[in-house]
Amino acid sequence: MSWLVSLLVLSALIFFHELGHYFAARLMGVYVEVFSIGFGKKVLSFKKWGTEWAIATIPLGGYVKMKGQDDADPTKKSFDEDSYNSKTPLQRMFILFAGPLANFILAYFLYFFIALGGPQILSPVIGTVVENSPAFTAGLKTNDVVKEINGVEINTWKEMAKIIENSEGSLSLKIERDGFLEFKTLTPKITETENMFKEKVQKKMIGIGSAGVSHKLELSLNETLSYATEQTVFASTMIFTGLQKLITGDVPAKELGGVISIVKLTSDATDAGWMSVLFFAALISVNLGVLNLLPIPALDGGHIMFNFYEMITKHTPSEAVLVKLTIAGWVVLFGLMGLGLFNDINRLMG
Repeated sequence: MSWLVSLLVLSALIFFHELGHYFAARLMGVYVEVFSIGFGKKVLSFKKWGTEWAIATIPLGGYVKMKGQDDADPTKKSFDEDSYNSKTPLQRMFILFAGPLANFILAYFLYFFIALGGPQILSPVIGTVVENSPAFTAGLKTNDVVKEINGVEINTWKEMAKIIENSEGSLSLKIERDGFLEFKTLTPKITETENMFKEKVQKKMIGIGSAGVSHKLELSLNETLSYATEQTVFASTMIFTGLQKLITGDVPAKELGGVISIVKLTSDATDAGWMSVLFFAALISVNLGVLNLLPIPALDGGHIMFNFYEMITKHTPSEAVLVKLTIAGWVVLFGLMGLGLFNDINRLMG
């Protein structure tokens, strides 16, 4: 059942992406011939508002086929008034950007609903204390609750970690232990650790781990809006940074995941509850938005690049160049998908 939910979530995210293209195209006066969720043979279709709406057998994407646009053959063009090709480069770029934009907007609203539901966040409760660390020397123990650092009230583990990482000199901690308040003084030490990309980094730490205790965030309307904005920006930045590190080799290619990883993560989130499903749906939606903006000719970003070139130079790339770049784009895209699938299978097989 959870796998079915994960496929429905993925299909819904693709639907919103294509819906962004659809509405932008209609707004610009472009006739949309086909709106499809999935590729391959159509299993269900109907015609409404002049467009054929379809669901195909392979649920690994979707597409909006506009009059005058054919990714399979970029030389097939139409210059009728309601054709994609008759529009200005700026109008075409708007249509292309609308798909990823729809994913970012959807992610924002998902994070907004998560915030309304009261997301769980790690509490500043100490679990493990590393031997001979600053925390160990200062006498911190398991189940101590950090209440203040240098007079600043601490409500979450993230707040505490940020203050420690950016600290200068010694820190004065107010902790709660067995119902009593105690004060401890310690100096963070620069320690080697791993970041979210599994890179070795140096940062200030005091030698403690979380007890895994969490609490519900109670947010006002303004805080809810801020939470949704911060999470959307953070997810976008994280994915952009991850892609950059993958390209430069800072993150090994074996870390790349494919559609199986996406389905499995969403499936696991389904087992953990609706809040987790919304969280992963928002993250995957941002992922779709970011990936589609990559300057690969088979993706929205590649088409935006072509139109930007036309807007600057006042002429389009030659048909030969378009065909070669499009083929190269499909090779890169299928190569990445193949690598992700290969890594997924390796993970499943241990």
